[in-house]
Order: sequence, then structure tokens, then C-alpha cells
Amino acid sequence: LQMVADVGKMLTKEVIIPVNADKPAYLTAPALALGTSVLLFAVVPFAPTVIGVDLNVGIFYVLAISSVSVVSLLLAGWGSNNKYALLGAFRAVAQLVSYEVPMIMSILVPILLARSMSTVALVEAQRIPFVIFAPVSALIFFVSSLAETGRSPFDLLEAESEIVAGFHTEYTGMYFGLFMAAEYIAILFMCALFVTAFFGGYRFFGVENIVLSNGFALGRGLAILALVVKVSLVFFVFMWIRATLPRLRIDQLLNFNWKFMVPLTLALLFTVAVLDKLILDYIPGVTADSWSRALIHFVSNILIGFGALEILRRRGRQVRLAHEAQQQIADAAAAD
Repeated sequence: LQMVADVGKMLTKEVIIPVNADKPAYLTAPALALGTSVLLFAVVPFAPTVIGVDLNVGIFYVLAISSVSVVSLLLAGWGSNNKYALLGAFRAVAQLVSYEVPMIMSILVPILLARSMSTVALVEAQRIPFVIFAPVSALIFFVSSLAETGRSPFDLLEAESEIVAGFHTEYTGMYFGLFMAAEYIAILFMCALFVTAFFGGYRFFGVENIVLSNGFALGRGLAILALVVKVSLVFFVFMWIRATLPRLRIDQLLNFNWKFMVPLTLALLFTVAVLDKLILDYIPGVTADSWSRALIHFVSNILIGFGALEILRRRGRQVRLAHEAQQQIADAAAAD
């Protein structure tokens, strides 16, 4: 009941608009943020034939709509006429634009495996879940989703100790509530997209195809239930990570993305594209639904992941040794 009480309190609170605010931008930002979050669910398949609209470019639609949310953050920062809000908006843009790159490249892996950008086609192609084909790509997509939704340890958008509340510092009442609703709706969507792309969506051992003797499609209800359970589990992991990991610095966040995540996703994407072509064209008897295809992709994905971790470990060791050497020189100079 705590959530109900919070909503009621937020609805009854006074809305205070700063005197020097740019009102059109200030008022448009929360509505735009909520609208883009809701529109994303139009292409989520909840069960066979249960979907808002089955676009043959559903993933492209998702990427296009999600990029609009960045505009709402900029409008909020600029319209508030507050230095902390503007700084929070700049951070948000840097973070969201940066982590869209590995997120897009990691979701291209299931698109290549399914040969389609339709979300329904992605689900129907997963007799074997794509997380088995590409576990490292799935992990990268999950980490990028944390950054895209501003969850810990990527919650620099609202680092209280540095920039108060970020881009929504000057928002109160229902306008602040719209931002909170948009944030959690976006998290639910990212969980649903993650499940759809890598964990088979509504598929669960064929229960989605069950039809009773009287013609009642029981499978639809079971498919929706399967999707809800999967999304709930991923959402729980989102919340668990928030309560576990400390916040990164902005330089650590961007370095981790551009120096590790992006090169790794490029290597994984190139390997999957080349390897899948060779498997299906030159290995007799291997089909799109065969476990041998999944096993080959799994092994290559894991090898690339371990190779990247080893490179990261060696780089970290070099940085640590260089720092220790500098510290020893400084200590010697201080002793003299």
C-alpha cells in the first residue's frame, strides 16, 4: 500500500513552477518522457496475436522512440533554469547516447539470428532461447539497459551528493510524478525487451499453443503469464542491483563504455554474423533450430568474453602498477 499512498500524496501536492523557468519546455518535458515510455509497449508481443502492432521493423521503432526520451531530459534541464538541473541533463545525454551504442549492437545479434527486426519474429525464432547462442551479448544488453534507465551503478543522472536531483530538481507534485512514472515504465519495457530478444518472450515449452477441446485458446493466457513471470524476475534483478552496487564516477562510466563495451560488442557482432553464415551454408545438416548451431555460437561468445576480460584485467594491472610507481616516487621525494 506504500506505493498507493505515495501516488495519492503526489497527486495532492502543490505544483510550483520556478519564476524564471522556460514554461513551454518545463511543462512539455514530463509529458514527453511519459509518452515515449508508454509508446514503446506498442511492439511488445504479450502472446501469439496479442500485440499492439506487429511492425516488421519493430526494433527500429523501439530505437527511434527511445532516442526521443533524451530530448525530454534536455527540455527539463533547460526549462528549469537551474544549474544543477542543466548539469544533470548534460550528464543524462552523455550517458544515454553513449550506452545506446552497445545496446543497439548487442540487440543486432538476435536480429541476425532471427533474420528479422520484428519483435514477434524474434520470439517465434527462439525454439532455443538466444541467450544460449549469445550469453555475453545478453549480458551487455542488460548492462546497457541499466545505464539507459539510469539505474545503479549508472544513476549519475540524479546523484544527490553532487547535483541534488539532476534534471528534475525543480519539479514538484504531479510533474515530478510523471517523471517517476516514465522512469519505471521504461524499466519495465527494457525488461520486456530483454526477455523478448534473449529469453523467448512469451514462449515456455509450447504452452502458448495449448487450445482446449471447446476451442478456447488457453495458451494465450499461459503465454501472458509466462511473459509476466520472466519480466518480473528481470525487474527484481534491476532492483537488487540498485541496492547492491555503488555509483560510478562519470569518467569511469564513459571509459567503461567506449574502451570496453563498444569494442566487445563490435567483436561479438562481427563473429556472430560471419560464423552464422558459415554454419548455415557450409555445415550440412545444421538448421536454424539445431542445438549444434547454438553450441557453436555459445562457445565462440564465451571465448570472446573471456578474452575481453583478460585484456581488461591486464590493463587494470598496468594502471595499478603505474599508480603505485608514482606513489613510491612521491613518497621518496617527500622523505628527502
